[in-house]
Formats: sequence, C-alpha cells, structure tokens
Amino acid sequence: MQVFFSSLKADESHIYLQTKELYLCRMETKLFDSIIFGPIKSRRLGVSLGINLLPTNSKLCNFDCIYCECGWTDLKKAPKFKFHSRKEIKEALEYKLQHLLNQKEKLCSITFAGNGEPTLHPEFEEIINDTIELRDKYYPNSKISVLSNSLMLNNSKVVSALKKVDKRILKLDAGTEALFQKIDQPLNNRTLEWVVYHLNQFNGDLTIQTMFLKGVHKAQPIDNTTDYEVDSWLELLKIIKPKEVMLYSLDRPTPETNLEKISFEKLQEIGKKVEQLGIKTLIY
Repeated sequence: MQVFFSSLKADESHIYLQTKELYLCRMETKLFDSIIFGPIKSRRLGVSLGINLLPTNSKLCNFDCIYCECGWTDLKKAPKFKFHSRKEIKEALEYKLQHLLNQKEKLCSITFAGNGEPTLHPEFEEIINDTIELRDKYYPNSKISVLSNSLMLNNSKVVSALKKVDKRILKLDAGTEALFQKIDQPLNNRTLEWVVYHLNQFNGDLTIQTMFLKGVHKAQPIDNTTDYEVDSWLELLKIIKPKEVMLYSLDRPTPETNLEKISFEKLQEIGKKVEQLGIKTLIY
C-alpha cells in the first residue's frame, strides 16, 4: 500500500495529522478558465497537464456531487454553452506541448478533467486519438489519463476511447444505493448497480477512485466510512476487480460546506482491507 502526502514538506506532515479531522471545506469552488491548464503537481498523477473539454463559464456534468470543486451542477441556470471544437483542442494542446518541450519541462500525465465530466464531449473519441498522436510526438513517455464518473459507459465510442488511454480512473464513491444517490446525486437516473455493471466492460483493467468523507447534506447524515458502507463497497470491488484503487479525502473547496476530511489513519484502515483483496492501493 502506497501513501502520499500532497503539497506537504516532510516536517509538515505532523501538522496535517493533527488537524485533518477539523478540516471543513468552506472556501469558494472554482472553474477552469481555459482548455489547457497546468502543468500542476497532482496527488495522483505527478506532473500533470490538464485538458478541459467543457465550457469555461459553467460546469457541465451528469453528476451533482456534494464535494465537487467546480460547485453545484445546475443545468437549468447554466448559461448557454458551446463545446470546444476538436480543432481548437488539438491546436491548444500542441502549442502547450511544444512550449513545455522547448523549456525541457517534465510531464508525467496528460489528464482529461476540467469543469465536469469530460466524456460528455460529442467528439471525445476523436480527441483522444489526437491526444495520443501528439503525446507520441512530443512526450512519448508520458501517460494519458481520464478522470470520469462512469455515467457515459453505455456509449460504445466512449468505452472505445477509454480503452485506448493509459489510465482509466473511474469513480465509485459508495457501496450502497442510498449513499450513492446522496453523495454523487446522478442527474440521469443512473443507479449504483448500473455503474458497476458497466465498469465490468474493462475486465479489471481500470483504476477505481473513491472519495471518503462524512458530514451533513440537506439535513441528512453522510458517512461512507462506516463498517457497513465500507464492507458493501468492498463487495463491489470484488465484482469489478480493478487493478488499482485510489483512496482520498477532501483537499479542495466543496459546494456543500458541512463536510469533514477523513483521518489519514481511517484511510489506512480501509486501504488495508482493499489490499487483502489483492488489489493495489494508493492513499492520498
């Protein structure tokens, strides 16, 4: 089991451990204001260059997660948007990669994330093809990663595209239907059973990422770290059989302000249970 401290010097880790359970996310959320952002030092992916396929003036997602750094999903109030074109995205990415290479910058990952769910872009597969071409030209040793909520896995082109990238990092935040609905709040009537069924298309060749948290939302308690919830989540991992699981807790602003960071020791405890299933576990 690997453990990482994000953005902390070695002599600061004890401060984190003393204050982690008191951390409340009361800061304002934010949107990415460009197609290409970074590179940033990612907790999970190293030096990562981000690609935002979504509008820069609003969040676009089929989840309304209570912890999303981009804020609430409000499709009714969202301004009219237009997807960045495939041509725009390719040109912006090539320009940035050329610049980084000229500056002899290190790059570990080209990562699709941004203001919502990247697989919603209608040309997602074609954009992945362009990204592979440019990666091979400029940074052949870097990985291509996609952070996705899994809700577009009924689209064959999305699945095809995800199978081409190096790291498919797919969300699974709960082990029970009730908590799945409370934490992730899908906007298209998807169920947890539906998600697990479609995750099996990758035959275990995927990474599961899980946000652990507790708090209150709409006067309802939220806690996916209880024994019952963790055991239920582990049963789903047995079905999916991912090659890797990433465990993490709150590190950025959240739209729901009554959320609490999970202790490092608790994440370790859960991680040990995952490793007992024979699955590589990373804790952030």
